[in-house]
Amino acid sequence: MSQTQTIETQLLVIGGGPGGYIAGIRAGQLGVKTIVVEGVNAGGTCLNIGCIPSKALIHAAEEFAKVASYAAGTSPLGISVQAPALDLAKTVEWKAGIVRKLTGGVSALLKKNGAQLIKGWATIVDGKTVEVAGAGEDGGALRIKCEHLLLATGSDVVELPFLPFGGKVISSTEALSPTSLPKHLIVVGGGYIGLELGTAYRKLGCEVTVVEAQDRILPAYDAELTKPVATHLQKAGVKVLVKHSVLGLSDNGALRVRDPDGAELTLDADQILVAVGRRPKTDGFNLESLGLDLAGKAIRIDDQCKTSMRNVWAIGDVAGEPMLAHRAMAQGELVAEVVSGKKRHFMPAAIPAVCFTDPEVVVVGLSPDDAKAQGIEIKTSMFPFAANGRAMSLESTDGFVRVVARANDHRILGWQAVGVQVSELSIAFVQSIEMGATLEDIAGTIHPHPTLGEAVQEAALRALGHALHI
Repeated sequence: MSQTQTIETQLLVIGGGPGGYIAGIRAGQLGVKTIVVEGVNAGGTCLNIGCIPSKALIHAAEEFAKVASYAAGTSPLGISVQAPALDLAKTVEWKAGIVRKLTGGVSALLKKNGAQLIKGWATIVDGKTVEVAGAGEDGGALRIKCEHLLLATGSDVVELPFLPFGGKVISSTEALSPTSLPKHLIVVGGGYIGLELGTAYRKLGCEVTVVEAQDRILPAYDAELTKPVATHLQKAGVKVLVKHSVLGLSDNGALRVRDPDGAELTLDADQILVAVGRRPKTDGFNLESLGLDLAGKAIRIDDQCKTSMRNVWAIGDVAGEPMLAHRAMAQGELVAEVVSGKKRHFMPAAIPAVCFTDPEVVVVGLSPDDAKAQGIEIKTSMFPFAANGRAMSLESTDGFVRVVARANDHRILGWQAVGVQVSELSIAFVQSIEMGATLEDIAGTIHPHPTLGEAVQEAALRALGHALHI
C-alpha cells in the first residue's frame, strides 16, 4: 500500500500558467525555495489553449486569405497565383509545435532557476498544506507543506446552462484544434475571443455568423474604436446579429435565438462556438475550505496580491479582472519579490488590453468617456492611418491612433488605437503613461519614418494644434 509522502517548501504555487510560472522563476532567482504544481502542462491556458495558439491560427488564416485574394485576382499589387489549398492537419500541427516549444521552455526555465515543477492536481488541505494525488515517489499522494501559498489557478470558459458544451457546441479550446472545418460556424458572443476566432475561421473559408446580445460588437470598447472592426467583418462576409439573445438548441440541433422584436428564429450551423467570457477557477481544489474573502466570483486581494488569510496570495484570472496574461505575470513577479523580503506594491499606471481582431484594437489607460466620467478636463485627438505612409504600404489604412491628455498640464492619461499591427504600439502607449509623459514629450520625440508609430507622434501633435500630415 502506497504511503503519503511529505515535503516542505517556502513558496508553493498552484497553477503553472503565466502568473504561476513567472512567480516560480522569479522566486527561484531570489533564492526562495519554490514548488509549482500544474495539472496539465506548464504555460496554462495562455500558452496551451489561449493566447499563443489563437494568434498562430489567426496568422495562418491571414496568410491563407491573402493567397486566396491573389488567386481571385483582386490584389492591387499585381500578384496572381493559383487557388490555394489548405492542409488543416499540418496547420494545426504547426500551431501545436509552437505550443510545445514554449511550454517546454517554461519547464526548462523553472528548472534552470531552481524551482521544482510537479505535475498533478493540487487539493488544499489548509492554508499551509496541499496534497497532490499520485505525485509521490511510489505513486501515492504527495503532501506539500509551505510557508506561503500562491493561488494562480486561472480561469475557465463560461458555459451557458441552456447551451452546454458537447457535440456541435464547442468552446475556444476545441476551436483552436479543429480536425475539420465547418461549412457554417455560429459564434455566440461578440467579444474579443469570439471575434478573433470567428474572423480566423472566415478567412479559412467558413461561413460565419456572430450572435451578440448587446447592441454592437466588442461592447466593452467605445463605438468609435470598434467601428473599423465591424466594417471589416461586413466586408469579409461575416454576418453579425446584434441585440439577439440565445435561447438554446431546437430539436433538430439548430440554434434558437430571439431577435430585437422578440420574435424567435432558428439558425442552422455545423458548429456553434460559445465565447461569452471566462470565470475565475475557484472550484475543484478545495479552495472553499480556506474561507477567503471574495470579490464576486474572484478571490479578493490587496495591492500586494494578499488574500484575507495570512501568507496566502492570489494572482491572475482567479483574482478577477482584467483577465490578462501580462497582468498575471506582473503580479507573479511581485509576489515572489514580496515573499523574498522586498517591498513592492501592484500599482501600475495602466495595463494594456489588445484585441487581435481585423483590424487590431488597443486600449491603454483612460478613454475620453472614462476621463469625462471622472470629471477630468481633457485634450484629445486622433490621427488616421489613412494619412500614414506605412499603413498605405501595408494595404491597411483603416483606423486611427487616439490620445487622451489632461487639459491643464498635458499629462497623458490614455491611448486607443485600431488598425493594422497596432498591438505593437501598445508598448509605447503604456510606457508613456507609466513614465508620466506629456503631449510635448511625445510630440518632441523623433519617430522613425516610415512607421505606424508616426501616428502616435502625429496624434500628440494634433492635440497640441499642429499636426504635420493632416
